[in-house]
Amino acid sequence: MAAKTPAEAENSGEIRPNESMIPTLPCASPEETLAFYRDLGFTVAYEQRRPYLYLAFQWSGIHVHYGRPPEGYSPEREDGGGCLVMVDEVAPYHAAFTRAMRSAHGKVLGKGLPRITRLRPGASRFTLVDPSGNSLIFIQRDEPEVEYGGSKELEGLPRALDNARILREFKNDDRAAMRALVSALRRHSVGASELDLALVYANLVELAAVLGEHARRAEWEAELRRIPLDEDGRRRVAALVPGAEAVKEWAPHRP
Repeated sequence: MAAKTPAEAENSGEIRPNESMIPTLPCASPEETLAFYRDLGFTVAYEQRRPYLYLAFQWSGIHVHYGRPPEGYSPEREDGGGCLVMVDEVAPYHAAFTRAMRSAHGKVLGKGLPRITRLRPGASRFTLVDPSGNSLIFIQRDEPEVEYGGSKELEGLPRALDNARILREFKNDDRAAMRALVSALRRHSVGASELDLALVYANLVELAAVLGEHARRAEWEAELRRIPLDEDGRRRVAALVPGAEAVKEWAPHRP
């Protein structure tokens, strides 16, 4: 009798779709990895150093395991491994991790290894990077589909804003997002709505703050203040423009 295929085994009831998959990531430094997860509030579910390395961590419904890295492994390349963590809402997870980092380190770890990427209002994902350069990407289940370059259903400044969102949230490339918006202003400002112009400048203000571009931030803030907006427009723009406290953890330096 021929063996059943996976699909046949599932259809027959021999295999039930209740599996759990747990990633096993390369660990370059057991001590740093243990400290990192303990600081975040994870439980050390298993710890073994000999005859081989194996670490297991658990928090809420998240399980992540670690083993010995391959020869020549370099955390700085950040190409070792990763996993996707699908959640209903990303904001509570980001808030919990940044709060834990502040408690353990007196600041949010926003640069180098380990680190956490920032979460902008309305964003659907963020990344937690461990000391070995692995990425745990937290993604909202109803995250909109991505069209690199911006949605083809949009044009002008709205498409540029969508492109900038993708560059920031999916590529973690703030500099490229800034360049895309500056270019879009040159090409599409004439005839654009006041709200679209304001949203572009608000995004540029936030990007300049994070990248430490203080002169450009002041210039774009001045442009933003010149644009008349109704109450709804002001509310949408205010959600994007950072105060000093909102960006100090991510900016490389401050004046």
